[in-house]
Amino acid sequence: MAKYTLIKKEGNARRGTFETVHGTVQTPAFMNVGTSAAIKGGISSYDLVDLKCQVELCNTYHLHVRPGDQLIRRMGGLHKFMGWDRPILTDSGGFQVFSLASLRKIKEEGVTFASHIDGRKIFMSPEISMQIQSNLGSTIAMAFDECVENPSTHEYSKKSCERTTRWLIRCKAEMERLNSLPDTVNPNQLLFGINQGCVYEDLRIAHMKEIAKLDLDGYAIGGLAVGEPAADMYRIISAVEPHMPADKPRYLMGVGTPGNIIEAVSRGVDLFDCVMPSRNARHDHLNTWNGIRNIMNAKYAEDELPIDTECGCPTCRRHSRAYLRHLFKANEMLAMRLAVAHNLWFYNTLMEKIREALDNGTFAEFKEKYVDLLDSRI
Repeated sequence: MAKYTLIKKEGNARRGTFETVHGTVQTPAFMNVGTSAAIKGGISSYDLVDLKCQVELCNTYHLHVRPGDQLIRRMGGLHKFMGWDRPILTDSGGFQVFSLASLRKIKEEGVTFASHIDGRKIFMSPEISMQIQSNLGSTIAMAFDECVENPSTHEYSKKSCERTTRWLIRCKAEMERLNSLPDTVNPNQLLFGINQGCVYEDLRIAHMKEIAKLDLDGYAIGGLAVGEPAADMYRIISAVEPHMPADKPRYLMGVGTPGNIIEAVSRGVDLFDCVMPSRNARHDHLNTWNGIRNIMNAKYAEDELPIDTECGCPTCRRHSRAYLRHLFKANEMLAMRLAVAHNLWFYNTLMEKIREALDNGTFAEFKEKYVDLLDSRI
């Protein structure tokens, strides 16, 4: 069961709903990243409900390596294991294979590489990625793709796109087989394909047209937000968007800052994920409606105000800037927990406000006011 409903548009920006077996997602939405079935910074699944999270993203590769997808299957699947009953998206492991593995061998069958934990050899193929994700029982499984380095040559990127398409066809066939088995954890698991092609518009468009024919449950734009200028990212989204099925959710992988998200929504993207809010929070950088605040600055030593006077998160309701700065200075674990809770609330509230603006037909004004402000430093 998966159904994307477009409620309304403002320019290319889309307001919609995405129904899944684990609940309906209001889009545009930000997926909170819990790599190893947990948000870094001491935030539990139960906390996430209070922080307005709709979807959690977990990592296929990391969970395969530890504790093992077979173990999670025996524990009843990822939802039960981590105590989260809303949608979960698992990425395919493709990005980690290419970013973490210094030694890897890519063949048509799949990729052989060394585990970043103990160095043991691991083989990952489209079929194995689907099998791992089926064991996890996530709501949405991502197809196994090749993430090329940016920049890469046009010639290599073209060959890589062709391989990613062949791998996607194998992913689809394997998922259909797995979903039909009587003992599958989640027989309604959805499959999203990934558009690749580096920063070459012709490759991106050709690849998107090709994979759209496979009629998948959703489509992602991958291989961006890996160091290329933001202008290139926006250019590629604008080039690919007209060729993405209008009746399926669109996901921009690994993005990004609040300004990036607002820009991408204006270009027709529905779903986002990024480690940035939690990672920045753990390094004392906090999002506010007036820009980014470094809580370690000396001027906050005796500041009784909350992180953001416009914020209703649990941290801002209860604690001062002075207290949070003290916790960071004292290396208290609570500093990370309170800071991460604040930033995740901010991101989920940002998406809420974007949806409200789209509902009210005021997204253009919202964009003009916030697109630069939210990424600026206070």
